[in-house]
Amino acid sequence: MQKIKAAVVKFFGTNCEKETYDALLNIGFEPYIINQNEENLNKFDLIVLPGGFSYGDYVSCGRIAKYTPIINSLKNNLKKRKIFILGICNGFQILTEAGLIEGALLENTSGKFICKDVELKFLDKTFKLPIAHHQGRYYIKNKEKLNDYEIIKYTNNPNGSYCDIAGLYDKKNYILALMPHPERNLTTPFKPKEGKIIFEFIKNTIEKEFYGTL
Repeated sequence: MQKIKAAVVKFFGTNCEKETYDALLNIGFEPYIINQNEENLNKFDLIVLPGGFSYGDYVSCGRIAKYTPIINSLKNNLKKRKIFILGICNGFQILTEAGLIEGALLENTSGKFICKDVELKFLDKTFKLPIAHHQGRYYIKNKEKLNDYEIIKYTNNPNGSYCDIAGLYDKKNYILALMPHPERNLTTPFKPKEGKIIFEFIKNTIEKEFYGTL
């Protein structure tokens, strides 16, 4: 079977594109790194918005990046075809700013940058991933909108996120956004490789829902 082509988007200030590229390669994707001005996404079934500090987090995290050509292209692609979008940390922030995921990411209740491993629950699986953020507290005004998502939850909420939310999966539009970094558990020596849970879920979903092979 052909490998799934995946694009990792580099914005000005992104710093996790290489780790994300390596993680995708590890799981069996065919990854590429593309820049924020790319508009032709036709050959890709997975688009990843990786972690970092797009535009230095000026104004607010993800607020400038949402105006880049690639985000407009993503919105157009979603209207025309199946495409899976993964947003990690700053990628989650960009997706909320762009209106592709409901809610917002606010400053942690501690007011501090948090960097540590956290335990998560998603689809009956419990696993650990690292977080590294200052603005990762999830908030949503219209709580009923959460019915549209599968929720990735913290088992011990580190930042005050509403309903212990670490990430959301929009199963209708194939958009998964999370604050923890699954790529770091696949590319960092001596860490458990639990990040593969997220990437294998995406790979299996694309193969089943897009290609009909599972």
